Amino acid sequence: MEILSATRWLYACRTEDVPQNGGACVKLEDTQIAIFNFTRRGEWYATDNMCPHKQQMVLSRGMIGSSGHDCEPKVACPFHKKTFSLVNGECLDGEPYSIRTYPVRVEDDKIYIGIDGEE
Repeated sequence: MEILSATRWLYACRTEDVPQNGGACVKLEDTQIAIFNFTRRGEWYATDNMCPHKQQMVLSRGMIGSSGHDCEPKVACPFHKKTFSLVNGECLDGEPYSIRTYPVRVEDDKIYIGIDGEE
């Protein structure tokens, strides 16, 4: 029997709850998720809130910006400045850390986060 993975969309918060060009933290099920409103780009991102470097729940308070010639969106940990791609979660400082990223859907000023599930 094959188990299929499907995305479950969970309501996280309203768009007004996340500051422009900043982040906010929500708890969905047992996971703290950082949601970022990258207003300058007109894009939304979601990642784990935990910075894997020191195991601290702080990424939602990190600074967002762009990195490199391709202007990849990133977040910097507010404590130790490790930077992570908001697209794929890899550490942009060349270190072996990474964070999980989640798909984001915005409908009627409500933010939904895609969580992998089983059917």
